[in-house]
Amino acid sequence: MMNFNNQYINIQIEESEIPWLKIFTNKKHKEFSDCPVETKQEIFRLLEIIEKEMIKYYNPEKINIASFGNYVPHVHFHIMARFKEDSYFPEPMWGKKQREAKLDLPSFEVFCKTLIKQLEE
Repeated sequence: MMNFNNQYINIQIEESEIPWLKIFTNKKHKEFSDCPVETKQEIFRLLEIIEKEMIKYYNPEKINIASFGNYVPHVHFHIMARFKEDSYFPEPMWGKKQREAKLDLPSFEVFCKTLIKQLEE
């Protein structure tokens, strides 16, 4: 479904009830400060495009962007569209579940196709 990569990064899907993508560096860097400037610039460029597309397509309550890497010590960023009705809101997706959610969201597959067009421009 989501297949985007270039010389600096690759984008992966996190299986979830919410729209959730991850940007990984192609070369393994433990910390963001270890990344070459071109990789950092590409990450920020893609974070902005993905965030804007999620807002436009899903109209979420909030976009969450996170970078932890405690279990996977490889630079990567999570981008998540959050909704008041999702199972964890307002907690993080790694937090305590607040409710059983049944979100009725527009197609994630269509979102990914639209996003890839934006990323390739």
